Amino acid sequence: MAFLKRRRFISVIGRKSPMPDGLWLKCPGCKKTVYKAEVEANMQVCPACSYHHRITAQARLELMADPDSFQETHTDIQTLDPLSFTVGETTYLSKVKQATQKSGLQEALITGMAAIEGSRTVLCAMDPYFMGGSMGSAVGEKFCRAAEDALREKLPMVVFTASGGARMQEGILSLMQMAKTADAVGWLNEAGLPYFTVLTDPTYGGVYASFATLGDVIVAEPGAMCGFAGPRLIEGALKVKLPEGFQSAEYQYEHGFLDEIVKRTDMRTLLGKLLRYTTPQ
Repeated sequence: MAFLKRRRFISVIGRKSPMPDGLWLKCPGCKKTVYKAEVEANMQVCPACSYHHRITAQARLELMADPDSFQETHTDIQTLDPLSFTVGETTYLSKVKQATQKSGLQEALITGMAAIEGSRTVLCAMDPYFMGGSMGSAVGEKFCRAAEDALREKLPMVVFTASGGARMQEGILSLMQMAKTADAVGWLNEAGLPYFTVLTDPTYGGVYASFATLGDVIVAEPGAMCGFAGPRLIEGALKVKLPEGFQSAEYQYEHGFLDEIVKRTDMRTLLGKLLRYTTPQ
């Protein structure tokens, strides 16, 4: 994948992410009307209230990796339809094709080799706009092969998660990816290789319950919603009133499920430090 150099990122980010057209936008966080160019220049973070807009996997990788250092891997892995899943006349593979045409991606996870502030690492990012970032067999396989790359090259692994959970069109096969990816993290642990995860909005379901929360260091972006199920689903199922801010990154941090909450503008610096501290050259 040919990523643009960092100095050109601001001029093209609007074409890579699903922000509305126009010079101005209304911030979902503070409800203020802010100048779109200022949001883009601030890594798609509101300059007024620090609301973190969702971004694509391509944009995130370009923000985090050193310029021209990212080399995508495992692009040959394709989604299949083992259950012949259809809804009416719409097939599963037709939905995947639509997602590919819209996003330019083959799957909801991009894997590759990169450098962050000079430290080499296996770097992966999920895209919430490819079928909701859901995890099916292809996502699980790409994750495991990326872990194998880390083992072979003796490199740390950094993963940005953004997912609605398991991909329902693959049924039990999608749920099996939880055990599969968790086992891959176990390989890294046994080899003594660092594994870092960054939870972004949203990180739910099978992804949260597997590789997203198995990091040696687990951080999240401010305001990211993360948990096994969304608050509305839990309230509807249990008929209970949940605490304010339930399953937000701030709530998870207060209850010991995160090591830190880090702004997007500070994330690359933090990851660079973690990589240097844990994998000295």
